[in-house]
Amino acid sequence: MVNILLVAIGGSLGASLRYLAYLIFKSYIFTNYIFLSTLFVNVLGSFLIGLLITFMETKNFSSDAIKYFLIIGVLGSFTTFSTFSFESVDLLLSKKFLQAFSYMFLSLSLCLLFTFLGLNINKLIN
Repeated sequence: MVNILLVAIGGSLGASLRYLAYLIFKSYIFTNYIFLSTLFVNVLGSFLIGLLITFMETKNFSSDAIKYFLIIGVLGSFTTFSTFSFESVDLLLSKKFLQAFSYMFLSLSLCLLFTFLGLNINKLIN
């Protein structure tokens, strides 16, 4: 039950930070290139998740707090790309290369395909 609370609190913080990044990019940095805010949070989230994994392995901190609050909660809602990165790296480190590359290929290709389908579903129905 504590882990669910850690994820929920972290998730609300991460979602708020993502929205704040969007507002900053929209208002002050790249008004015509809003997608760069998504790229920014995805790259930052991926970096931070790698940093936190190493931190968990080398420091004497509660790995539950880091895993559930920061990685799954904050970074999971800040960007789903960080979760994808974590799972991919975890599979690679576990030497599950076929699963890792299949997961990466399927995630990228299917998500792009289904985004395209979602954007064009009205054209297909009408």
